[in-house]
Amino acid sequence: MSLNKTQTGFTLLEILVAIVVLSLGLLGLAGLQAATLRNNQIAYFRAIAIQQTYDMADRIRANQAGVAAGKYNNPAATHHACAPCGSPQEMAEEDFYQWNNNNARMLPAGIGTVVNGANGSFIITIAWNENTETGSTGQQFVTRVVP
Repeated sequence: MSLNKTQTGFTLLEILVAIVVLSLGLLGLAGLQAATLRNNQIAYFRAIAIQQTYDMADRIRANQAGVAAGKYNNPAATHHACAPCGSPQEMAEEDFYQWNNNNARMLPAGIGTVVNGANGSFIITIAWNENTETGSTGQQFVTRVVP
């Protein structure tokens, strides 16, 4: 008397467990990808902020007459459409106008300030908003430049 007993359904259960494990792995991979994209965007904005501070530092160095006259101490953002600008004040105001337009265009809610610091230096500040895991956070980059 031979009994032919077979197990049924065991392979199906193994496949279901494998699908669950694979799904969890893919969800983790998607979360990792989202975090990587967010961190890359934050790094990009910070690199832009550093580039923009160097841009203003170069503008200040290019207008030594404006520096000597104190025209870069928080200049007004006035657009003169001068090419070339006639006075050091006009050049400082045009520099500040163009610089802040670039800040607003390249950084979310980007704005910059320039004020006199100690020993003839200038403090250049750029502020912007970053989207983090906790929401929108205000960031700023500050540097001191001696022309």
